[in-house]
Amino acid sequence: MFPIRLAKRACTDSARIQQFLEQAQIGYLGLTTDDIPYVVPLNYYWREGAVYFHGAAEGRKITMIDRNPRACFTVSEEYGTIASPIPAHTDTAYMSAIVDGTIVKVTDIAEATEAMQGMLNKYVPGYYDKPMPQSHLERYVSSMGSKTAVYKLISTSITAKENEAQPDHMFYPGRTIGSDRQ
Repeated sequence: MFPIRLAKRACTDSARIQQFLEQAQIGYLGLTTDDIPYVVPLNYYWREGAVYFHGAAEGRKITMIDRNPRACFTVSEEYGTIASPIPAHTDTAYMSAIVDGTIVKVTDIAEATEAMQGMLNKYVPGYYDKPMPQSHLERYVSSMGSKTAVYKLISTSITAKENEAQPDHMFYPGRTIGSDRQ
């Protein structure tokens, strides 16, 4: 694990990191094989130290995971620009986390169904009037003829950074240095 270079931006509050990983919407899965990197954006579900994701049971991502299951998963959210009369002090408010670990295919149908239900609850809360049955996951085949596979990245380390928003200094359209000097 590499230390965070700008130590004052490190977030070490595990509860805050957990909450961030639970609520953020998109993460980027970083894979590499044969010295070729591949990063793919994903919907995901964070549970008990693991990033769950799903997709077709075949394709570039799966081939790369099969060849090298070590991966990282990056989540980042931008909260706006922090304006400053000094150009070099203009900054971005954000939080980000990088989860390093190993990917395994979820073969237990109950765990896979629970992960899929967790994603549904996260992305379309309250939409369905009953839980997804295991049989749906077992039988589903995409329009391209591929079965769905569920994977999890089991974390071995997590690093997080943040630069909190400064309400009185956030940029908004129409804000100028002149209005800040008044």
